[in-house]
Amino acid sequence: QVQLVESGGGLVQPGGSLTLSCTASRSMRSVSAMGWYRQTPGNERELVAVVISGMTKYADAVKGRFTISRDGAANTVYLQMNSLKSEDTAVYYCNLKGYDDTVFSDYWGQGTQVTVSS
Repeated sequence: QVQLVESGGGLVQPGGSLTLSCTASRSMRSVSAMGWYRQTPGNERELVAVVISGMTKYADAVKGRFTISRDGAANTVYLQMNSLKSEDTAVYYCNLKGYDDTVFSDYWGQGTQVTVSS
């Protein structure tokens, strides 16, 4: 098992910035992807940003405002969020996909609330 511990959420005014962090309790033999999703009440969880084999992918809604980065040695992924908008308000979840030997696993963090409001 791998536990994902998220931090950095909170309340911020429109136009402000926040940085989310997610650290895995241990490394996996092979990481396929590590990234961030978000969910609002009544809606499905959606991709925000992900690192796949060293390449980054962003949702159109956050391109140019959010930056994802991964520190493999520290088993940590970050999400730098700038120019935040009220529509960015959501619970943000860290996700890790990868292999231990030949077993594929998909892990989720507990979620961290981001609220953008004046």
